Amino acid sequence: MTSQRQAGSAAPWWRHAVVYQVYVRSFADGDGDGVGDLPGITGRLGYLRDLGVDAVWLTPFYTSPQRDHGYDVADYRDVDPLFGTLADADELVREAHALGLRVVVDVVPNHTSSEHAWFRAALAAGPGSPERARYLFRDGRGPDGAEPPNNWGSVFGGPAWTRVVDGDGAQAGDQWYLHLFDSSQPDLDWRNPEVGDLFEGVLRFWLDRGVDGFRIDVAHGLVKEATLRDQVVDKGADPGGAELEGGHSMVERVLQDEPMWDQPEVHDVYRRWHRVLSEYDGDRMAVAEAWTQTPESMARFVRADELSQAFNFSWLLAPWSATAFAEVIRRTLDELAEVDAAPTWVLSNHDVARHATRYGGGRIGLSRARAATLTMLALPGSAYLYQGEELGLENVDVPPKARQDPAWHRTGRDWRDGCRVPLPWSGAAPPYGFGPGTGQPWLPQPTDWADRTVAAQEADPASTLSFYRQALAARRKHAVDLPEDVDLLDAGPDVLTYRRSALTVVLNTGDGAVELPAGEIVVASGELDGRQLPPDTAVWLLPDLR
Repeated sequence: MTSQRQAGSAAPWWRHAVVYQVYVRSFADGDGDGVGDLPGITGRLGYLRDLGVDAVWLTPFYTSPQRDHGYDVADYRDVDPLFGTLADADELVREAHALGLRVVVDVVPNHTSSEHAWFRAALAAGPGSPERARYLFRDGRGPDGAEPPNNWGSVFGGPAWTRVVDGDGAQAGDQWYLHLFDSSQPDLDWRNPEVGDLFEGVLRFWLDRGVDGFRIDVAHGLVKEATLRDQVVDKGADPGGAELEGGHSMVERVLQDEPMWDQPEVHDVYRRWHRVLSEYDGDRMAVAEAWTQTPESMARFVRADELSQAFNFSWLLAPWSATAFAEVIRRTLDELAEVDAAPTWVLSNHDVARHATRYGGGRIGLSRARAATLTMLALPGSAYLYQGEELGLENVDVPPKARQDPAWHRTGRDWRDGCRVPLPWSGAAPPYGFGPGTGQPWLPQPTDWADRTVAAQEADPASTLSFYRQALAARRKHAVDLPEDVDLLDAGPDVLTYRRSALTVVLNTGDGAVELPAGEIVVASGELDGRQLPPDTAVWLLPDLR
């Protein structure tokens, strides 16, 4: 686990950045309609600067019918009126840059909205047309074409195929279209060169407007196996790929047949995108959301002529275990060293339960979440934070009648709404200063969040917000400029200990306190008892030079 590369100022900005994910609908509401928007974000950028992050990643704000809250794009080159205007987007970028923050925007290339002009044209043109060739339309199986073309399942539940109907509701021939997600999100056919040309234009449109990079949604899914063959599944298992739900960690995951994911030709797409990004100054970047099955396959996305980064979900998927965390660090760094790429580390995002909830919830869950975050922040590479984790927020049990996640409506399973509830900024009751409105926002906030608001925590030096600010300041001072070498030390099955140059990090995942090694305490995730490190606590140490 060694690398000759140094971190520091000579590296591209993204190699060691802390990036804060803004879920646009839920960060800040500028106009009082209960939905977050671009002016609301612009008005809160000072908060992110003071938190100590380097960049902000914005989820999709493009024109969309909002069936999947923006991940169903109808126009990639405009802003949905729900979120503002192109002028608002330009102002956000200008203000962020003035505050020293980079801006990363989502791009959604695997599928469009069914309201996109291309898909409407495909439905109107009919089978065999050039318009349909932009998507994955196929004839159905069976004597009357009434069966889907293959056995693939949607990530959101149910089959991944929908049969085309004409304007009278009758079946229009035997053709079906592929949608690995909601039926309102038809998959594009990336073997058609028109699709690649469309997205090169989309990248250039936003690069020309000053964005610093892109987060690529479903980056591993663009190209499907050419014949669209059936997926080979174990007897009794469901076909498809519900990998976004988590499942096993990469340490223990059993490899599956996945003809819909991670095909070799997808890397040709990112070689082209690499060439586009290299034409622009300022170290423009792209990070892949690629739920690959192994660290080896993840590393292929960040070869020198492809993408800057790929999300490393292995820690997010791992259980609360020092042994599991150590294995994640070891395997991640070993595989990325082969391609001289820096890792990313992430514990929460808008698609999974917040890590305070995953680690048990309540006091224990919060202690573990803070400890895992502090441990992560000392590792080489980039760290991605999800809005609200700095407030110690947990998943919310959203009432069924208020749920809006399409996965809920397709499967009846509570999946993502609970981690997307709008942020509390101030006050003692909803909407907690989320916007100028007075009612509940688009997803209802709990009534017991008064002590979780930004205003309440700013006044408390022991709060989670204060801890995050302290931890991020310590990262800038003590970790960013260190060599990227990591030395994992053997401290027993319940204690993760590693060293980066002079910095030592210790995480206790066991049930009892452990004695700290020698060194000056720089920052801790919780209260210490002298030189005893309590359970569910992490600490950074430097040599004591006194």
